[in-house]
Amino acid sequence: MEAVITVVGNDKVGILAQVCTACAEANVNVEEVTQRILRGTFAMIMLVDVSSCSMDFTAFAEKMKQKGDELGVDVRCTRQEIYDAMHRI
Repeated sequence: MEAVITVVGNDKVGILAQVCTACAEANVNVEEVTQRILRGTFAMIMLVDVSSCSMDFTAFAEKMKQKGDELGVDVRCTRQEIYDAMHRI
């Protein structure tokens, strides 16, 4: 199963590294990443494979939210099928 992780907040060193480390700790594979700095705001979208995650999806999503709180950025984790349905016109 795939999921989409979005990260938005004030740019600072280490955001990508710490979010990726949190994924690795949960045995979640990062498949694709795109990121930009928009006038000092860090914006990133990640596509991850959660099929081998060491915890259930809800716990992983909460772990990612907590990581965002530690970093001072907004981190959201959404199942790919829900993300697709929300953004379908």
